[in-house]
Parts: sequence; structure tokens; C-alpha cells
Amino acid sequence: MLNGEKKIARPLRWGMVGGGRTGQVGYKHRTGALRDGTYQLLAGAFDLDADRGRDFGTNLGVAEDRCYATYQDFIAGETAREDGVEVVSIATPNFTHFEITMACLKAGLHVICEKPLFFSVAECDAVAKLAADKGLILGVTYGFTGHPLVHQMAAMVKKGMLGDIRIVDMQYTHGFNSGDDVGAGEAVKWRTNPETAGPTFVLGDIGTHLYYLSEVVLPHMKIEKLLCDRKAFIATRAPLEDHATVLTHYDNGARGRLWASSVNAGNMGSQRYRFVGSKASLEWSDAHPDQLIYEVQGEPNRTLHHGMPYLEDESLAADRMGALHTEGLGDSWANIYLWIAQAIDARMRGDEAFLQTHHYPGIEAGTEGVRWLENCVRSADAGAAWVEYN
Repeated sequence: MLNGEKKIARPLRWGMVGGGRTGQVGYKHRTGALRDGTYQLLAGAFDLDADRGRDFGTNLGVAEDRCYATYQDFIAGETAREDGVEVVSIATPNFTHFEITMACLKAGLHVICEKPLFFSVAECDAVAKLAADKGLILGVTYGFTGHPLVHQMAAMVKKGMLGDIRIVDMQYTHGFNSGDDVGAGEAVKWRTNPETAGPTFVLGDIGTHLYYLSEVVLPHMKIEKLLCDRKAFIATRAPLEDHATVLTHYDNGARGRLWASSVNAGNMGSQRYRFVGSKASLEWSDAHPDQLIYEVQGEPNRTLHHGMPYLEDESLAADRMGALHTEGLGDSWANIYLWIAQAIDARMRGDEAFLQTHHYPGIEAGTEGVRWLENCVRSADAGAAWVEYN
């Protein structure tokens, strides 16, 4: 169980690009990063509006001269300082990720970036090579996979408690884009514009969370082919989708179904995962992150609770609140940021043995998310056709 004791020798000197006052995700990043004393927020280019960004940054406790107008100024200013930042989080719209990430890596800074990482696997490969050449870590904020019971599911699958996996059923939906975009805020507008969002809307915005979590739970299973059917129910969002269904064939013969939608009217936002094996099934939802439904064929159903000693070590190691208290999204983000900090610390110390076994969402996870999106778009654009996964 995590209890606030330090996991690395000193806090990493940390800065942010984006994540300002009007952003949707900046506070999640800071909630995660600042929980365990593994990061110290020292600088940022928080906003396209320099004055607003400076006002926001100083309200966070950042020195005024380290609240920069642009990410270029941020990099130049911080790399010129002996006490400059060592790692930067990128919490900006999708179309800026590649440019800012490359610039930070070239400057010798470790990077933590929002998902989806970039627009193409080719961009991911270019970043992966640069990061490797520079000896730098790139983490990706798949913020839901820090929940302890996600790792309980992975441990149970690995031990064979479900038997052979047959069915993977996943859903992430909400209704907040059910109406048109008239009067919508900037956070909606850039997500529904191909030039700023990339080749997808809901698949990239929320569907990739489903896909990455399935990779964490089912690392031994690979996709052979998929079919993606996507639609813009609000016509002005086309060619991007606000609703999508993906059918999947896995290499072990399993079948998968994924539903991502932002037009599920009345739904307040929920993820649901069901993994069905030949012996038993598991079901988990982020709406009730402290409960895992375990159904063994021929036996009474069981509800497993986080933090209990009957759980696997992998789950208990990620627990923060204990069984009596519900763990939430902030706790999950804190785990993600902690795991990335440990990776950065190990790389800085040259502890490659630690990195060989340490779990965190890195460049490989980000690349696979983009690869999945590319295949989904290829299928949808071919008329919802089955495509070989590549």
C-alpha cells in the first residue's frame, strides 16, 4: 500500500506546457504529479494568452519569471538555468503534441504527454528513436490504469483464473456532445476539427483509454483484424466521429466489442469492462472503481473490494486509501505519475535493470494507441470493412 513515503531520492524539477485555467485536464496532471512529493512544479507555459498564463502560474506558486509566453520561451529559459526543469508535461491540443515533444526531447527534457500521442505511427517512431538516442523517458497519461483493481484483473488473468479469454467487451460513453457545437467552448471545437484533433474524435479522445486498459489486462493477446463503424450524428463534426463501434478478432480466437460515444444522451460518463474466459468472468467500471465483479461458472458471484488482503500483490501495491475508503480518479493519476517518475529516476541513475521490469505507460503504449486508431480509421473509411491489423 502506498502511504506517502518517498519513492525517489528527491523531487523531479517539473514544468507544464498547457494545462492552464481554461483547460480541462491540467488539474488532473497536477493532482497526480504533486501527490507523492515526486515532482516540484517550477515553471510553465500554461496558456496561449501570456498574461492569463502568467496570472494562473503565479497563483499556483510558480515564480513570475518562470511563467513563459510560449513553449519555445519555456524551453530556452529553463535549459539556460542550472536549476531548470528536468521533465515537462504536455497538456495541449493533439495537433501540437509532436512538435512540442520533439522540441523538449531535443533540449534534453523528459516528457509526459497527453493521449493520443500523435497523428501517426511514423511520428511515434520518430519520437521513440529520438528519446532512445537521448536516453530520455516519455510517459503517456492513460490516467485510468492506475486504479488498483485494473492490476487485480491483470494478475488474475496471468494466473489463469479466468481460463482462456474468449470475449472482451468494453464501453466508454457520455452524452456531453449530444447537441450541436453552436456556442461550444474551445475544448470542444478543437476536438471536432480534423486539423487540430487528428483523424478521430471519440476514438482518440476516449476510445484509446479502453484499448490501453485492455492491453494492461491482456498483454498476451494481440489483434489480428478489426472492423470499425463510426458516425458523426452531429453532421458538422464529419469526417470525425462522435460515435463508434469496433469489433475485434484476437490471435487466440477471442472476440471483442468496443463502444465509444459522446452522444449517449443523459449518460454522465462511464467506462465498463468485461473480460470473459472459459472458467470465469470479470467486470469492472470506473463508476465503482473499488469493486470488481468475479463470476466463476457454477459458483455464487463475488464482489472483490480494493485494499483487501485476499487481493493479488500487484493490486495491493497500487492501493492508497485502504479497503474502507473509495479510491478515485485522482488516486489513479497519482499512480501513473509516480510510476513515470520512478522510470525517469531510474534512467537518470542508469538503473536499466529496474526499467526492464517496471510498469508505466511509455512510448510503446502511446505508439500502440496510435496504431489502433490508424487501423480503426482505415476500416471505417473503407465502409466499415474488416481489415488485417498492422
